[in-house]
Amino acid sequence: MKKIVLTGICQMEPVEAPVPEIRQPDEVLIRMKAVGVCGSDVHYYDSGKIGSQVVQYPFAVGHEGAGQIEAVGSGVKRLRPGDRVAIDPAMPCFGCDQCRAGRFHTCRHMRFLGCPGQAEGCLAEYIVMPESSCFPISDRLTYEQASVSEPLAIGVYAVQLSGVRPGQTICILGSGPIGMSVLAAARAIGVEQVYVTDKIPERLALARLSGATWTGDANDPHLTEQMLDTCPQPDFVFECCGSQDALDSAIRLLVPGGKLMIIGIPPFSRFSFDVDSMRRKEIAIQNVRRQNGCTGKTIELLEQGLIKVDHWITHRFPLERTQEAFEMVSHYRDGVLKAMIMC
Repeated sequence: MKKIVLTGICQMEPVEAPVPEIRQPDEVLIRMKAVGVCGSDVHYYDSGKIGSQVVQYPFAVGHEGAGQIEAVGSGVKRLRPGDRVAIDPAMPCFGCDQCRAGRFHTCRHMRFLGCPGQAEGCLAEYIVMPESSCFPISDRLTYEQASVSEPLAIGVYAVQLSGVRPGQTICILGSGPIGMSVLAAARAIGVEQVYVTDKIPERLALARLSGATWTGDANDPHLTEQMLDTCPQPDFVFECCGSQDALDSAIRLLVPGGKLMIIGIPPFSRFSFDVDSMRRKEIAIQNVRRQNGCTGKTIELLEQGLIKVDHWITHRFPLERTQEAFEMVSHYRDGVLKAMIMC
């Protein structure tokens, strides 16, 4: 089978590899159909690491995927060959203290697709996954839409974790795929006042198309002051771009007693905060880790038409042109929002 692997910083190539084998009773073999390029994949491409997670070359990334079941293990109960599935890339142990507490996303023994030291990614023609990570999809969803369910589930989880309610106001800093996921999830529960910022005009246009009530160009050095002058202070700010400047703006923008949700993955190891402002406003800070238990709910939202994502997919590439897709996403070329690899 064909497989795309990282071979160095900003280097990847296709290789021939054996089709992976089912080794455990609960595993299934999946023929991949679509894989979305995620910002975290691009971190591994650009720098070879995210924090303590360092790539050992060669290594396949990719974790936003959907495909068709080709074969099943002897203990598989829900799935059969021919089923179409969206993939939750998390493979928790289900036995540690975190899993028993319902925190499967912080499992002590987590294996996650495309995460160095845990599991090879899904930029391949075939992968093997546990049945528990596979969610059947109906014919109403395309494989591309099912792949987008992975980042979208992060937005669904972030909105759920924040506690935001209809009638409250939110601001989203960064309208890439995660920011758009937060926007879609918030609108789906009835949040009407949503402000969105980004540096890419095409992304701001997509945000307006998706229900943002106000958008602003993050390249403008006076944007925060403009927002404070013209918009009510938000109850929640979702930081979705991994930027120190965005965090500084978030603290200034938030209403006293507001909540900062940090979702973006920065390319550096430490943030800093204006302690005086944060303390005087009594700002709450919540980090968001992946999409704990929200994949099924997200697929329901997509299948019911409550969230639409087709316009998020701005570029498509065949598997052999994966590096071209990564270069585009890495350099934010051509207004890219979501690049999709067609397997």
